[in-house]
Amino acid sequence: MSIRHGLLALLEHGPRYGSQLRTEFESRTGATWPLNVGQVYTTLNRLERDGMVVQDGEDGAGHALYAITDAGRGELRSWFERPVDRASPPRDELAIKLAMAVGAPGVDIRAVIQAQRHATLRAMQDYTRLKARALVAVEGADAGKARDDVAWLLVLEQLIFQTEAEARWLDHSESRLARLSATAARRAGNAPATAEPAAAADSAASSDSAAPSGSTASATPAAGSTAPGTNAAGTARTTPTSRSARR
Repeated sequence: MSIRHGLLALLEHGPRYGSQLRTEFESRTGATWPLNVGQVYTTLNRLERDGMVVQDGEDGAGHALYAITDAGRGELRSWFERPVDRASPPRDELAIKLAMAVGAPGVDIRAVIQAQRHATLRAMQDYTRLKARALVAVEGADAGKARDDVAWLLVLEQLIFQTEAEARWLDHSESRLARLSATAARRAGNAPATAEPAAAADSAASSDSAAPSGSTASATPAAGSTAPGTNAAGTARTTPTSRSARR
C-alpha cells in the first residue's frame, strides 16, 4: 500500500509519467525500496481503475501523463491521517530464522546471533555515514532539493533506530537462551544450583568480548567520526537505544 499512496502523494504535485514517478519515489526514499517501471505502471493502472488517477494527455516527448483525482486526494488525506496498522506486522526474516534455529539439529544458535550482530553493526555504521552526508546536503541544498534530502534523512534515521533496536534484541536473545539453557541443565541434575548465574555471567562476558549491547556504542564512534560534531545536529549516536529514544 505504501507504493500506491506514495505515487498519489507525488501526483498531488502535478501530472507525472511512469518513469518520472519512479525516479521521484526513489529520490525521496534514497532508493531504499527501489521500484521498477512495471510496478509503477501496474499501480497506476489499478489507481485509474479505482478512479483515483486519470490519464491527462502527454508531455512533449510523448509520455502518457497521469493526474490525481478528487477521490485520489481523499484517499491520500485518509492515509496521512490513519496510523500504520501494527496488528499484522510484516514477516521478519531474522525473527523467523532465530525461531526456527531454536532446537534445530546441528545449529549453533549463538553463532547465528553473533554473525547477525556483526552484520547489524556494520549496517549501522553505513547508515550513520550516510546520515552525516545527508545532513550536509540538507544544509547546503536549495528549497526544491532540500525536500528530497530531508525525506531521505528521515528514512535514514528510521533505519538507524531500527538497527539499534535489532542489536539490543540480539543481545537480549543471547542472554535469554543462556539462562534457559542453564535452568534446563540444573533441572536435569547436570549442573549445580549456582550454574545459572555463572552461565549468565559467561554469556555477558562472551557478549562483551564479541559485540555486546555496548557494541552499538563501540561500533558507531567510527561511523560518527566521519562527521565530527554532528551529534548536536541529530546524527545517530553511538549510545544504546534507550538514549537514542530520548533524542
